[in-house]
Amino acid sequence: MSVRVLLVDDERLIRAGLRAIVDSEPDLTVVGEASDGAEVPGLVGQLRPDVVLMDVRMPAVDGIRATEHLLSTVEDPPKVIVVTTFENDDYVYDALLAGASGFLLKRARPEEIVAGIRTVLAGDSLLFPAAIRGMAARRAPGAAASLDFLTERERDVLRLMAAGLSNGEIAAELFLGLQTVKTHVGNVLSKLGARDRTQAVIRAYESGFVRPTG
Repeated sequence: MSVRVLLVDDERLIRAGLRAIVDSEPDLTVVGEASDGAEVPGLVGQLRPDVVLMDVRMPAVDGIRATEHLLSTVEDPPKVIVVTTFENDDYVYDALLAGASGFLLKRARPEEIVAGIRTVLAGDSLLFPAAIRGMAARRAPGAAASLDFLTERERDVLRLMAAGLSNGEIAAELFLGLQTVKTHVGNVLSKLGARDRTQAVIRAYESGFVRPTG
């Protein structure tokens, strides 16, 4: 089955470019377009996309508010990937806090956009982890939380998740089986109340448990 993608951007040219890139892949299909975040809830309910490519800055309802509303009101919501011009935009970080699973730059190469969609769907690694660390660095709190409700191994896994390692890389680093790592990641998400690994990593940064380094 094809992955269903909804495009949300107030620039028609951007939407046309994204549509051409997505529809060129045999396993990806654009099922609809919106020019503002206000249109997103209705289209998601009607079209049931797997992924929403969401512009972060739009005139009426921006990507942050649209993401917050979507993820708080829709049962089994799609993954949201923010599409932005500048990777260090505070709007991007706010969208990640709101529940977006990652972000893509509008100037990204077609293969990077396609890979980003697949990365978020797979859920076993972060999309642009270095940039997320850089944004988090500007908001790091003064005091660190211990996250004592996580086991020692779960804390190890969370640190490596925050460093951008995939499940396979974490398994190799900790000398664990891949399924064991997946179990630990699942436990971390559950205990943090995080929808996906991006949200878990954001919460690790926000709490000061992980200190970003650039």
